[in-house]
Amino acid sequence: MKLLKNFLLTFKQALTGKEIDFTNIKLNKAIFLLAVPMILEMIMESVFAVVDIFFVSKLGHEAVSIVGLTESMMAIIYSLAVGFGAATTAIVARRIGEKKKKEASIASVQAIFIGIFTAVIIAVPGIIFAKDLLSLMGAETEMIAKYSSYTSIMLGGNIVIMLLFIMNAVFRSAGDAAISMRVLWLANILNIILDPLLIFGIGPFPELGVQGAAIATNIGRGVAVVYQLYILFFGNKRIKLSFNDIKIKFSIIKQILKISKGGIMQHLIATVSWIFLVRLISVFGSESIAGYTIAVRIMLFILLPAWGLSNAAATLVGQNLGANKPKRAERSVWTAGFINLFFMGLIAIVLIVFSTFFIKIFIDEPDVITKGAESLRIISFGFVFYSLGMVVVQAFNGAGDTNTPMYINVFCFWIIEIPLAYFLSLHTDLNEKGVYISIIVAEGLTTCIALIIFTRGKWKLKKV
Repeated sequence: MKLLKNFLLTFKQALTGKEIDFTNIKLNKAIFLLAVPMILEMIMESVFAVVDIFFVSKLGHEAVSIVGLTESMMAIIYSLAVGFGAATTAIVARRIGEKKKKEASIASVQAIFIGIFTAVIIAVPGIIFAKDLLSLMGAETEMIAKYSSYTSIMLGGNIVIMLLFIMNAVFRSAGDAAISMRVLWLANILNIILDPLLIFGIGPFPELGVQGAAIATNIGRGVAVVYQLYILFFGNKRIKLSFNDIKIKFSIIKQILKISKGGIMQHLIATVSWIFLVRLISVFGSESIAGYTIAVRIMLFILLPAWGLSNAAATLVGQNLGANKPKRAERSVWTAGFINLFFMGLIAIVLIVFSTFFIKIFIDEPDVITKGAESLRIISFGFVFYSLGMVVVQAFNGAGDTNTPMYINVFCFWIIEIPLAYFLSLHTDLNEKGVYISIIVAEGLTTCIALIIFTRGKWKLKKV
C-alpha cells in the first residue's frame, strides 16, 4: 500500500508540475516526473492523429490521399519547428541548469520571433501555389480540383504549428512539462470535437468536407497558442516573460539559428527522404497512398508517446550539462532508452500480428486495407530500432550537438534509404514493399551509428 501511495503521489506531482531541481533529485524520479506529462502530451497528439484520419477516411480514399500528400509537404514545416524547438531546448535547459532564469526567458522570446518570421515567409507561397505543389507530388487532377483547399489552409496556417512547437519546447526544457501537456491536450481536444462538426456539417455547422478538418486543426492549435502566451506572460512558472522582454537580441537569435541549423537539417533530410518515398508509393496508385497514410497515423499513435520519453531525456541532458553533471546526463539517456526499447518491442508484436484489424478500423475499402496492413506490418519490425535511436538522437540535441544527427541522417536517409527504396520498389517485384523495407534498413543503421558516436562521449563537451 505504501508503494502504491508513493507512486500515486509522484504521479500527481508529475501532472501538477511543481518547481523541482531535476539535476539534484533521484534520476529515476526525475525521468518519471518529466516523462509522464510528456508521454501523456504525445498520447493526446497520437489520439488526434488517429481520430482525424478516421473522420477523413469516411470521405473516401482520395481525401485520405490528399491528407497524406499534404502531410508530406507539412513535414518540412515540422522540420523547421522541431529544429527551432531543439535549439530552444538546448539553450533554455542549459540556462535553467545554470540557474539563470532571466537569460532563459530572453532566449525564449528570441525563439518566438524566429518562429513568427519563418511562418509568414512560408504561408504566402503555400496558399498561392497549393495546387502546383500537389501536382508536383503526383496528385491526380480531379483530386486537386476537389481537395486542394485543405492544403492551402494547412500551409497558410503554419504559424500555429511553429509557435506551438517552440513555446512547448520552452516549457519542457525549463522543466514545466505539465504545461506542455495541457497545451496539447487543449489543442487536440478542441480539434477532435470540431473535426466531425465541420467535416460532416453536424447541427448548425456547415458541411466542409476535408477542408473542415484543416479548419478544425488550425482553430484547435490557435487557441492553444493563445493559452501558451497567457501562461508565459501572466503565469507563475520557471519561465516568465514581461513586455519589457519583447526586444530583438540579434546575438541570441544568431546563437539559436546556429544550433537550430543542425536540428532543422536533420529533420529536413529525413523529411525530404519521406517526400521521395511518398512520391514512389504514389506510382502504385491512390489506394497505396491511402493505405500508407493510415498506417503512418497508427504508427504515430505509438511513436509519439515514445518521443515524449525521448524529450524527457533531452531536457535532463541539457539541465545536467548546465549543472556540470555529465555522468548523470549520460545515465538519463541509457535509462530512458531501455525503457523505450522494452515497451516499443511489445507494441511492435501487437501491430505485426493484428495489422489488418487496425487498418479496418479506419476504412472498409479492400484494396486500401490490404495495402495499409502490408505497410503497417513491415514497418513495425523496425520499432526496436526507432525506440532506442530516437532517445539517443534527442540526447545529442539536448546537449546542443545538432550536427551529429544531421550527418547521420544524410548518410542513412539520402545515401542509403532513397536509392534502396528506388531500386527495390521500381526494379524488383517488391513494388511498394521495397519502400517499407528501406525504411527499416535506414532506421536500423541510424540507431547503430548514433549509439557508437554516443558512447564516445564528445557530446558532453558541447558548449551552449
